[in-house]
Amino acid sequence: MLTDIIPFIRSTFFYLGYYVVTIFTSLLFIILFPLLPERGRYIFSFCWCSFILGWLRICCGVRYQVIGKDKLPSDPHVIIANHQSEWETIYFYKLVFPVSPILKQELLKIPFWGWAMKLQKPIAIDRSKPREAGKSLMTQGVARLKEGRRIFVFPEGTRSKYGSIKRFSRGGAKLAIAAGVPVVPIAHNAGYCWPPKQYIKRSGLITVVIGDSVPTVGARADELTDDLEGWIRQTVDSLEVPKN
Repeated sequence: MLTDIIPFIRSTFFYLGYYVVTIFTSLLFIILFPLLPERGRYIFSFCWCSFILGWLRICCGVRYQVIGKDKLPSDPHVIIANHQSEWETIYFYKLVFPVSPILKQELLKIPFWGWAMKLQKPIAIDRSKPREAGKSLMTQGVARLKEGRRIFVFPEGTRSKYGSIKRFSRGGAKLAIAAGVPVVPIAHNAGYCWPPKQYIKRSGLITVVIGDSVPTVGARADELTDDLEGWIRQTVDSLEVPKN
C-alpha cells in the first residue's frame, strides 16, 4: 500500500511547489520584462528551470545526466529531439540561450505561464491548420534563427510513451536547411520518470545524449530527417531504464 501512497504524496508536494513558484515567477517576469535585457530574461528563465528540476529531484528523486554537452555549437542551430514529457521542455530552456520554442498557440493562453511565454519570442502555431502552421514555422523560424536564436523542435508532434517514438515530420529539417544552420540531435529517456499525462512521477536517473552537429548545406529534408530519426531511435533504444 505504501508503494502507491508515497509516490502520490511526493508528486503532490512537487506540484504544489511547481505551481506556486511558476505563478510567482511568471508574474514577476511580466512586471520586470520591460526592464530586463535579453540576457537578464534568460537568467530569469534559467533560475526557474533550475528550481523546477531541483525541486523534482528533492520531492520525487528524479536526477539527470547529460552526455555530449560540448557538442552544442555556439552559433544558431536547430535542436531535433524525441518528445516524451514536460521534463525535456523545461531542461532545454536551461540548456541553450537565446532560444525560441515552437509551441501550440493555445499554450499561450494558460494563465501566468502562457502570458510570460508570449513575451519570449516563441514560434506559436495553430495545429488545427497544418498548412498555415507549416508556413508560420518557416517564416517565424528563419527570422528567429537569423536573429541569432536557437530553436528546438519535437518532430513527433506530440509526446510519445516511454519506449516508443512516433515518425518524425520534416518541418525541423526544412527549417534548418532554409536558414542554412546546422541541426543537433538529442535523445533522452525522460518519459520513464515523467510519463506523459500522468500525475505520479517515478524516481530515477534521466540520461540526455547530445549528438554531433549536422551541417545542412546541400542536404535534402527527407534524407536528413531519416538520418536524425534513425540516430535518435538507436540512441534511445540503447539507454537503460532510468531507475536508481
